[in-house]
Amino acid sequence: MEDLSLHILDVIENSINADAAKIRLTITEDTGKNLFSIEITDNGRGMDEEAIKMASDPFFTTKAKRTGLGIPFLADAAREAGGNISIKSGKGQGTTITANFQHDHIDRKPLGDIEKTIAVLIAAGPHIDFIFEFKRNEKNYLIDTAEIKEKLGDVPVNDPEVINFIKDGIRQWLKDTQDMIRYDLNKSRHSGL
Repeated sequence: MEDLSLHILDVIENSINADAAKIRLTITEDTGKNLFSIEITDNGRGMDEEAIKMASDPFFTTKAKRTGLGIPFLADAAREAGGNISIKSGKGQGTTITANFQHDHIDRKPLGDIEKTIAVLIAAGPHIDFIFEFKRNEKNYLIDTAEIKEKLGDVPVNDPEVINFIKDGIRQWLKDTQDMIRYDLNKSRHSGL
């Protein structure tokens, strides 16, 4: 896969297939700690110890007619970028998958079009409560579809105008905070002269 947002989409599909009613995606970008992290938590069926061990096997799946490549591909991407992956789960207790990457590693894949990934997930799963949090150094962005649904009343959360509003909001926040990071990095480089 070309970017991390596609890995995220694939792993969250596992959560949806595990009957999760609530899924939280947290992305942490901390340039000071040289860390880029993706954490996906769901309240789905969960996995027993054997399934957790098998989850990194590209030929293991609980689905019919499909190999389970989401977790193994994400694990490979993390290891290629000097990181690791962990899985915490229990039968009936949901699952948390955390992938850590060395932020400045030359082989760390770009995040990609995360706003489109979030929009697709919300549009395709209006019955699921999605929480998306992005922590970029000291800045934080959070959307919770349960809160959005409450405010919308009779308007469905997957209404095209709502989806576009969510996607545009994420895109603008990412642009604004990326510009701040570039400014801070340039400022610190020049102050050492």
